[in-house]
Amino acid sequence: MSIRLKIIALLAGIFAGLAIAEILVERQVIMPSFASLEHADARTAMRRIENALDLAQEQVVSPTVDWGNWAVVYRFMGERNPATLNDDITVSAMRDIRVNLALLVDSNGRVVFAREAARAGERPPGLDLAGAAALPADFPWRPQLLAGVTVKGFLATPQGVLMIAGAPVLDGAGHGPARGAMIMGRLLTPDVVRAVGAQAQASVVMLPPVAGESVRSLTEGARVTQVYRSFPDIYGRPLFRLRVDVPRDISALGRTAVRYASACLLGAAIIVLFLVLYVLNRTILKPLAAVTRHAVAVGQDKDLTNRLDLKRRDEIGTLARELDRMVARLARSRAQLVDQSFQAGFAELARGVLHNLGNAMTPIGVRLASLGERLKQAPAEDACQAVGELRAGATDPGRAADLREFLCLASEELARSVTAARTDIAVMARQAALVQSVLTEQLRPARNEHVIEPVRLTDLLTQALEIVPDTCRRQLAIDTDPTLIRVGVVRVARTVLRLVLQNLIINAADAVRAAGKSRGTLRVSAELQPDGGRQQLHLQCRDDGVGIAAPDLERVFEKGFTTKSRETNHGIGLHWCANAIGALGGRIWASSEGPGQGASLHVLVPLATPETAALAGAA
Repeated sequence: MSIRLKIIALLAGIFAGLAIAEILVERQVIMPSFASLEHADARTAMRRIENALDLAQEQVVSPTVDWGNWAVVYRFMGERNPATLNDDITVSAMRDIRVNLALLVDSNGRVVFAREAARAGERPPGLDLAGAAALPADFPWRPQLLAGVTVKGFLATPQGVLMIAGAPVLDGAGHGPARGAMIMGRLLTPDVVRAVGAQAQASVVMLPPVAGESVRSLTEGARVTQVYRSFPDIYGRPLFRLRVDVPRDISALGRTAVRYASACLLGAAIIVLFLVLYVLNRTILKPLAAVTRHAVAVGQDKDLTNRLDLKRRDEIGTLARELDRMVARLARSRAQLVDQSFQAGFAELARGVLHNLGNAMTPIGVRLASLGERLKQAPAEDACQAVGELRAGATDPGRAADLREFLCLASEELARSVTAARTDIAVMARQAALVQSVLTEQLRPARNEHVIEPVRLTDLLTQALEIVPDTCRRQLAIDTDPTLIRVGVVRVARTVLRLVLQNLIINAADAVRAAGKSRGTLRVSAELQPDGGRQQLHLQCRDDGVGIAAPDLERVFEKGFTTKSRETNHGIGLHWCANAIGALGGRIWASSEGPGQGASLHVLVPLATPETAALAGAA
């Protein structure tokens, strides 16, 4: 993807992110804020309804207190003469104060006077309390009324909800003792509810109670917000609910404002986007494209005489001038590199050959030293001396018997030494043949063409172990993973891969030794990986040695880099491995969980098909 497309995609992504952020802010912050305002307004409307309903109750409490503190009523409660009240507590008087029920009860809760009233042209409401002989036994106001406390509340009746109030009967001057209580009530009719709503300037509806509903609740519809308030009766049981409907005008205005703001932001974003793209295209993208075309042209034509000569004073101009100077220096460096490439190639080849020959010759030297020591300790001279004495004719028969016994023992010892020497010579012969194959491989024409051979990985590992020094084999146990057998026969440059495995085994032994262990383990596993139309072999060699620090994972393949002693190591082995695997079209890398955690070396090489193997062999 070009930088132009990347910048366009980046800017489009930024503006898309801003648009998403704007939508999220709108939905998560702004609109919820408007909804919160509506909720607050709806709750305020409900509080106004509650206040208006409380005032309606006070309109019942006030005459109740007044009539309870009336001398006529006080005298009636003492004399119990019905004629005393018939002319004073009349239906018309009750209509004037807008009450539907008036009761007088004595201190024992017996009803001594009851009267109902209705509006003109209506039938009396027929309330239960008006025809009762006494207040119910569980009537909750009895203690308050007897104590002279004014109370108010709601009571369920067959005719509807009754706003009821009670006050003590006093002597007209507010003094007692109280002679019972005055109870008055007004039906909470739809007209009263509408009047309450009109007083609170809100739309209110009276509803039956719902079991389990909270005292206050709020629901949000598409057009209105509904607030519910539940009211209990004087027994504490839910009696009725009032619902206030508040139109969602605030949200509607908010949505309109947000739409206008979003449209303005969208227009501004589009204008800014095109302006930014125009400025970027003129000041950065077009000059950068010219520099890129020049660099590609130089790389394709390999003509280092072309120059960009871009006349600018900004960073791109500086980049163009530095590119021209770099191309000039590259032209000079390439000329020098052509002159030095042959010498450097031969030197690199010699170092790799010497390193691999050193690794291959070490086990031969060790076996030769062991063979010489074994032959030195063989009793050859003593046997010759004994033979000489026997030939000279030893006079003492006991001496002659001892010499013959010694010769028998010496012959057995010499036979064992000769057998061991033959084994060592056979091993050294195979190792010498491997050295010869190394020389043959390294001295092939420098065309990076290698003999491709079918080989089993287990056999390849065995061959690599044969050219590993004995000290390394004693230091390291090779754990062959079953995947080596499952992979089967593979077609690779056997000699190169064998030398690579030899280097990896030696390095693993050194890592185990550096970790302070007397013996470690190297686990070798393999798998086949698809790579387009061909397959690749992935070898993994994992040891439990000292491990590799993270900064050194890439450097271990650099020429001259080593974590071992400079007296015995020169940082060539893994560097040669990397070059050899790279020449085969593969790669090598290291991984480690850190110092003390062991390390894994991975080798990835492409596998040859029978056809390509035949072509390589013919070449």
